[in-house]
Amino acid sequence: MEGDFHRQRLARRFGLETLIPDEPDRARVHDIIYQELCQGLIRPESRLAILSVIERLRLAGADSVILGCTEITLLIGQPDLDLPVFDTTAIHAAAGVDFILGDDGLAGRGG
Repeated sequence: MEGDFHRQRLARRFGLETLIPDEPDRARVHDIIYQELCQGLIRPESRLAILSVIERLRLAGADSVILGCTEITLLIGQPDLDLPVFDTTAIHAAAGVDFILGDDGLAGRGG
């Protein structure tokens, strides 16, 4: 989330300004993802930590949340927040289905 690729693309293509957590919050999110969620550990205190990070971003002006890591949805989702949530796992899966079933996809080509 620190790199410019996604933020610049969102700004250029959609006029969106993105906010990212500060360094301590990024480190906490990273640790939760790799030390817990990737290991199959789901902890209520980590759920609260993620929600706290999101709340700080909301207070800084965020009006929606991109769940940019597939594992984050193990802890939180739209029902947990009063901001719109963009679940990139669901978005990518839906795009894949659309691609496969659409005119430009593999449907009808035997594969």
